[in-house]
Amino acid sequence: MDKQFAVIETGGKQYVVREGDLLSIEKLSVEKGTEQKAGDKVVFDKVLLVDDGDSTSVGTPYIDGAKVEASFVKNGRTRKIMVFKYKQKSRYRVKNTHRQYFTQVKIEKIK
Repeated sequence: MDKQFAVIETGGKQYVVREGDLLSIEKLSVEKGTEQKAGDKVVFDKVLLVDDGDSTSVGTPYIDGAKVEASFVKNGRTRKIMVFKYKQKSRYRVKNTHRQYFTQVKIEKIK
């Protein structure tokens, strides 16, 4: 079993990734008029930590030259969540719903 892992930052969040992982992250923006297809390469260069089982490299804040390569799987939306605002004794009720966009990627290689 491969013990190598990395911590990457994307979409304002940090993720622990291993090779072969399927990861749902904040939707990645693309240039207007282009569309991502399954299998397209995605490179994450904001790598905070890399551990290969023997040694650990920690960035300040990022590791120079470290990259995590992934392939695009699909774009989608999460399940619907309900947002309900309520104030007692004033007849104030507001109900909204929200579905967050996400991008699913498969981690291919940690460099």
